[in-house]
Amino acid sequence: MTIAFKSIPAGLRLPGFYAEIDASRANTAASAQRALIIGQITAAGTYAPGVPVLVASTSDARTKAGVGSYLAAMIAAYRANDPFGELWVLPIADDPSHTSNAGILAFTGTTTAVGTISLYIAGQLVPVVVGAGTGFAAAAAAVVAAVNAAVDLPVTATLDGSAESRVVLLPRHKGALSGEIDIRVNHAGSAAGQALPAGLTLTITPILPGAGVPSIAAGLAALGTMPFDFIVSPYTDAASIAAITALLSDATGRWSWQSEIYGHCFIARRGTQGTLASFGAGLNDQHLTCIGFSDSPTPAYVWAAALAGAVAPSVRADPAVPLQTLPIAGVLAPPPQSRFIPAQRNMLLYSGISTFRVDAAGAIAIENLVTTYQVNGAGQADNSYLEAETMFTLMAVLRAFAAMFASRFARVKLGGDGVRYPAGSNVVTPSTIRAELVALYRTLEDAGLVQASDAFAATVTVNRVPGNPGRVDVLLPVTLIGQLRTIAAQLQFKLS
Repeated sequence: MTIAFKSIPAGLRLPGFYAEIDASRANTAASAQRALIIGQITAAGTYAPGVPVLVASTSDARTKAGVGSYLAAMIAAYRANDPFGELWVLPIADDPSHTSNAGILAFTGTTTAVGTISLYIAGQLVPVVVGAGTGFAAAAAAVVAAVNAAVDLPVTATLDGSAESRVVLLPRHKGALSGEIDIRVNHAGSAAGQALPAGLTLTITPILPGAGVPSIAAGLAALGTMPFDFIVSPYTDAASIAAITALLSDATGRWSWQSEIYGHCFIARRGTQGTLASFGAGLNDQHLTCIGFSDSPTPAYVWAAALAGAVAPSVRADPAVPLQTLPIAGVLAPPPQSRFIPAQRNMLLYSGISTFRVDAAGAIAIENLVTTYQVNGAGQADNSYLEAETMFTLMAVLRAFAAMFASRFARVKLGGDGVRYPAGSNVVTPSTIRAELVALYRTLEDAGLVQASDAFAATVTVNRVPGNPGRVDVLLPVTLIGQLRTIAAQLQFKLS
């Protein structure tokens, strides 16, 4: 048998033992499945805006993003679900031309007993204990002290100079995202012992969205060719979504044949069932997943980060395993009266909006994670890319085929079928390539990523291209594995 060496010359006359290493059949490594969080930093943050950077630790990132920043909150939410995965951030600076609005807490009355003001700001509980006989001015001052002591909040607090009973909550960031800073009291309800201290009343003026959304286009361009499988964006405006769509595009972006980098983006949106359905109807991207909710105290940007963190460890372990029932930590459930009923959630899933369930303890779990892809190029309904698991499984399968070609056929000669080449001659033919493809497919089937290997073996096609002696065209008739989602049962009973 002839052995084809790649480095050792055939005419070597030097005595001795000489060896070269061939790793073409040893490569079993998997590419790193990184996560990327896009988020705003405060003026105190030291991250360079628009420059992707690896997160060393949550505490380090908290300081470098700026305490109380949107980015710091997103990192914490992601890490609450994915403590060990490789995490990068793309810091975004506030645009000084943007504006923000303040929220107001207006107190009246005097407490008649000891109690606790259970104040929630952006989903974070700020308990303020007040004694009996505390007047509205003292209560307001206590709230200011408590809010400013909770440095991870996205707001700072001051007393209204014209009314000592009023607390002014100022967002740390400018722009439209400040409208996600929810303010409420007693979210856990009386069952958890939460109620305003007797004799004290509170009127809340919410923080309305400011004007402006920072541009992320330049930051996305700075990512270069570094792969990120899980991308989190806090922004759901048209310009930001268009930038994400361009980044992940099948035609010219990360899913294109020129790039083969891949990736998937997660966003979250607050609204009623009707507004969410309308928002989802305006989207159509298989590389984008949006989870919708109503009336949660937790900001949408935190929801998006927590969702991606919940998904990433499961996908790394097995991209084809269903994502339903995965818990999402770090977000608060809407109150019972604001949760979508099954009929509403089913309609949202037909609008490209992913859904979740809430258990009796208030814990949140994914119900169905879909993409926003709904119609094909002809405008007809299309469920080809409905489930997010489809996209993650496709990533794994495509990378497996690419790795096989890079390892086995990086430096080989291409011959035609029907010629008897000596073994070890470093010549491959369409039949050789086809056999390797079938073998890899059976391996992927054993891994539970694909199915119907006999059908694949019968229909996979490898053709030499006339006029281009160095090219083969390959048809890969892949059948992805499915996910069990629904069991419909009919119970027939009799009475004795």
